[in-house]
Amino acid sequence: MPLLLRPSPRLLIRPIQRCAYSSAPAPAINVTNVPAPHSGSIRILSLNRPAARNAISRQLLTELHHQVNSIQSEGDAGPTRALILASEVDTSFCAGADLKERATFTQEDTANFLTNLRGTFTSISQLQIPTISALAAPAFGGGLELALTTHMRIFASNTTVALPETRLAIIPGAGGTYRLPALIGLSRARDLILTGRRVGGPEAYFLGLCDRLVEVTPEDAAREGAARKKVLDEAIKLARDICEGGPIAIKAALAAVEGCALGEKAENAAYELVVKTKDRDEALAAFREKRKPVFRGE
Repeated sequence: MPLLLRPSPRLLIRPIQRCAYSSAPAPAINVTNVPAPHSGSIRILSLNRPAARNAISRQLLTELHHQVNSIQSEGDAGPTRALILASEVDTSFCAGADLKERATFTQEDTANFLTNLRGTFTSISQLQIPTISALAAPAFGGGLELALTTHMRIFASNTTVALPETRLAIIPGAGGTYRLPALIGLSRARDLILTGRRVGGPEAYFLGLCDRLVEVTPEDAAREGAARKKVLDEAIKLARDICEGGPIAIKAALAAVEGCALGEKAENAAYELVVKTKDRDEALAAFREKRKPVFRGE
């Protein structure tokens, strides 16, 4: 059963409308929007292939690519303030590549699919807005690699993740071998990649693989959709907390942190961008007047 989020004065979900009589296949990704503080919205992409445990098929990849492109095309002043990747399926965040579909591919099909997969994952990792993965269920292989493309990750306490590719005589092929070491360090990443072992939520939090850990009780786990709702609610809360800041400042801070290898030069360039903005003037005025600032992304 899909996760139902009830609109309220404080949290309004705006689903993208689709024709009820369309002959097209059911969407592999459900798209909703939550109002962000000040202006704009938080886009939620929920993977929805329950029969395949959200495995990444051509259709799902095409829809994901389209959504990422639409955010990129909005430009610096676009309405999308943050992105959340989630799941409509209780049993899986994402099971990685769709191996049943992959079995029908020619070598050329496989090469094209991998090119598109890697390109889409790179595009997610390069988005200039905050991105969050909400994992309330297992993510293995390419599913974990998808979660690694976002800036932050929220896990349920009973979530399990792994990069098991070496047990299948291959290696992570969609960014796992370089995104995981960058996140948790070379030694720890080497352990997880070479052994392919499964990591639970608490250990993932200890390793730095996730940024928030949501407690899921046995009662939550037994109720359909309960764990997913708790994790998604926490992801929305985090996104809204981030979006309380000035839009330009948030993007500049992300750019500075992502460019940490450049050190002082990256920080100085980002600071010069934000110090001259109207949002910065508004923040100073609000401080003097002892009120909450109203940021407009200017």
